[in-house]
Amino acid sequence: MSDTTVLVATCGVGCAAAGVARLVKPPTVRLGLRVRPYNHVGRAALGLAPDVAVAPRNGFIGGFLRPLLLGWAARASRRIESRSDDELSRVLFRAGRTDLDVDAFRVRQIARGATGAVAFGAFGLIVLRVPLAAAGLVVAGFVWGSARARAEIDRAIEARVATIRLELATVAQVLALHVRTGAGPLQSVHRFADRGRGVLAEELRAVVASVRAGSREADAFRRAAELTAAPEAARMYLLFANGVDRGADLAGALLVIADDLRESRRDEVKRSAIRARAAMLLPTIGILAPVMLLFIAAPLPSIIFGNR
Repeated sequence: MSDTTVLVATCGVGCAAAGVARLVKPPTVRLGLRVRPYNHVGRAALGLAPDVAVAPRNGFIGGFLRPLLLGWAARASRRIESRSDDELSRVLFRAGRTDLDVDAFRVRQIARGATGAVAFGAFGLIVLRVPLAAAGLVVAGFVWGSARARAEIDRAIEARVATIRLELATVAQVLALHVRTGAGPLQSVHRFADRGRGVLAEELRAVVASVRAGSREADAFRRAAELTAAPEAARMYLLFANGVDRGADLAGALLVIADDLRESRRDEVKRSAIRARAAMLLPTIGILAPVMLLFIAAPLPSIIFGNR
């Protein structure tokens, strides 16, 4: 019996065993299909679109291999990622990556790690030609690639925080204007969210969507304070929550937040100007200081030893 016949027979026996196992114990329905009708309120609180059911993929690759690969990638990512699924969902929301869910981020992290491992391993085999060094480069490449995915999210959060701090003073002043004209907390937020653009407008639209989905106004604002990336924005959301519960003076407090932000931005600009000025002086000092020392030290031998 040839090797090809043995291979074909083995594959046939395996496929037959898989078919019998599927008939004896059919695959269970995924939990996501069961809880999908009940997660609209939670997704609206996070500012996410409704979770629409997707038709199952047909074919061997889409129906069999793809779930296996995605599940393996998610489990492998949980080994190297210390944060839980809830923490990752909050991090992705703070980064503004509403197009990514937790599983997609974990798969992307493993894919980046695998790409780095292949690239580093190929470099070690082609250039170094030492198996042990190539194995070490494979591990280093995997760590570097998976860390890049996390660093990308962290940089997105930093950029989002900077954008929020730039927008918040103006947004707080506009909301104070709406409150002074007689609008309530949610009504003023709704007016701005309908016409505004930017990061804060997106977060406020998520608050309005959460209230429309059935959440209490104060709870929606407190949820936004927990999810936002900027502490200054969390302060404003908590102010709205207290205003809904206790009827505080929102307009005056919003103007105070705007003034504090402008003052802090002014101090940051001054500090950055001082740092830029110091950075401009460093090349000048580095070039002129050695020349001045040479001019000072040149006559010292003649002065000390009396040589002309």
